[in-house]
Amino acid sequence: MHGTALSGWLLVAVCTATGAYCLLRLRSDCARARSSAGGEAVMGFGMAAMAVPAAFAEPPSWLLAGYAGVFAAAALRAGWLARARENGGGHHLHHVIGSLAMVYMALAMSAPGGHTAHEGHPGAAGGVPLVTGALLVYYVGYVLTTGARLLPAAVTPRGGGTLAWRARPELTLACRLSMGIAMLAMLLAL
Repeated sequence: MHGTALSGWLLVAVCTATGAYCLLRLRSDCARARSSAGGEAVMGFGMAAMAVPAAFAEPPSWLLAGYAGVFAAAALRAGWLARARENGGGHHLHHVIGSLAMVYMALAMSAPGGHTAHEGHPGAAGGVPLVTGALLVYYVGYVLTTGARLLPAAVTPRGGGTLAWRARPELTLACRLSMGIAMLAMLLAL
């Protein structure tokens, strides 16, 4: 991705931490939480891998094609799960959009000039402006709505007991918010 090395490493750290928490959520007792946690873990770790600054390790084109393949498969899985509305279908639609956005970014990065814009070709590295713009609008809306849902932080566990780390709804929302912000940063750096 373009941008400073510091912002790239911060994205790597945030996305890795989010992916790790999502792996922890896979142990939840709730099938719906486990269903979305797997897709979010793949997204978190995939975003971390793609956010590694190009100055540190410029990925070969075959690796970018691999990213595109993994996220295309993730989009198909999320689309399959989205058809079942009773199992969190709406959130799985978000996973479809996110996975397809990752495919788009991997393909844009693997295109000639995908890592650095050449002089005289300022738009060579940005993908298709209309697609990038649509994804930016979607993720701005997603970040704002997720952040608004997180604001009433007075989430109390049912029955007055304490919740395990893997079942904290406010942490799940915070992870989703941080991945949405990270996706915005990656799209802006494209």
